[in-house]
Amino acid sequence: MKADGDQRAGLLDQRAGLLYGIGAYGMWGLVPLYWPLLEPAGAMEILAHRMVWSLAFVAIGLLVLRRWRWIPELIRQPRKLGLIAVAAVTISLNWGFYIWAVNTGHVVEASLGYFINPLVTIAMGVLLLKERLRPAQWTAVFIALTAVLVLAIGYGQPPWISLVLAFSFATYGLVKKKINIGGLESLAAETAVLFLPALGYLVWLGASGSATFGSEGTGQMALLAATGVVTALPLICFGAAAIRVPLSTLGLLQYLAPVFQFVLGITYFHEAMPPERWAGFSLVWLALVILTWDALRNARRTRSEALRLTAEAAAATTAASGSGSAQAEAPLPVTEPAPSRPREPDPR
Repeated sequence: MKADGDQRAGLLDQRAGLLYGIGAYGMWGLVPLYWPLLEPAGAMEILAHRMVWSLAFVAIGLLVLRRWRWIPELIRQPRKLGLIAVAAVTISLNWGFYIWAVNTGHVVEASLGYFINPLVTIAMGVLLLKERLRPAQWTAVFIALTAVLVLAIGYGQPPWISLVLAFSFATYGLVKKKINIGGLESLAAETAVLFLPALGYLVWLGASGSATFGSEGTGQMALLAATGVVTALPLICFGAAAIRVPLSTLGLLQYLAPVFQFVLGITYFHEAMPPERWAGFSLVWLALVILTWDALRNARRTRSEALRLTAEAAAATTAASGSGSAQAEAPLPVTEPAPSRPREPDPR
């Protein structure tokens, strides 16, 4: 009965994790609808507000959850602080380019960046971490390179917006892997690193009369302040999903965001899709299908191997315990008493 209850609780937990993951990637996919609402604010001003208000929102969250103990420990680790600074600069570059791409009519090209991000991550693993790829992964990488070449010929230049977004986010993921702290704590540390520069930039904009915050009405002020929620909420949902669902499921969910962005770019923003762009995207999608199929097959094979080893270990333990019990129950050998020796005469 208890086992059934634990299984039911586990299924409910996985279902909640799936909903959290869909929520996180869904919000990231629909965020292109938000940035145009902040106009006439430029990408740099929006980025600065995003950093400032994100730190405020995350600080409130940490205060409510009473999660402060990691701060003194982090301060005593200069190497980790340096990595956090690199992560902060990298994700700021990614955010800034993404906001600029959306507000200048490059939503489809931005979505391509997040489609090819997993392939760039694999390539960086080979080049920087000396990882070995399976044949299917090599095939996916070569197809992706072909797709970039096709798109470069179609555009008349490399799709540099996509490449900047893909490489910056892949670099951010690589650095985050080395930092290895929680999502909420990581966001707090990264925004804290750039809080003063961002705040200084906003103060300078206000002093020079170039700031839109306060000059476009209370509605726009509220929307700029809400960038903190728009930044932190998907990350919180992602963190909740990551501890509840398998990594393979999370890997499949990550494609929701660029799919939503791609659909929005065509249907809502009415961006052009000439044949060469369709060809390039089709090659990227083919590479992702191969990559996903290989990941699922490898995960299934690893799970089967783990179950086999567990079963063999359990069988060996059972056999060992059975052998021990048999030895314990065996009758003890009967030994005859040794013949008594005659007593020596007392010398006294």
